[in-house]
Amino acid sequence: MRVNVNCNPQITETTVDITCREQSKNITRLKEYIEDFDSTIRVKDGTSLSSLKIIDVYYFEAVDNKTFAYTSDRAYEVDKRLYELEAILDKRYFFRCSKSLIVNVSKIEALRPELTRNIRATLTNGEVVIISRRFASEFKKLINSSEE
Repeated sequence: MRVNVNCNPQITETTVDITCREQSKNITRLKEYIEDFDSTIRVKDGTSLSSLKIIDVYYFEAVDNKTFAYTSDRAYEVDKRLYELEAILDKRYFFRCSKSLIVNVSKIEALRPELTRNIRATLTNGEVVIISRRFASEFKKLINSSEE
């Protein structure tokens, strides 16, 4: 695959053109990834509200009736419940891996099965999350389908 970047100071909006022989699953995934690249979610940072790029979130976690979004180095409070996030997040990249956690699959660096049939996922920032055995078979299907 060849990538070209053409800069033109007279352009007011960035556009991306994909040229291909035929539209495959990978081309469709690339298109959707680019479309979702700037998607944001409203988060609370202390006392102020701000927007956070969804692509920067490593995982969402529910703790004590609050939901948090974790990036590589910070945590933000989110005003949505996990089931609401599940409905708006792309299911190919965000996976409900336990009752209280949604993980960004693209941030997973390594997987290791445990004796309890859980899966230990190490994220690219070094944090470890557990994929519950209840969700493990669905996770394996997701991983296998993304490799096709």
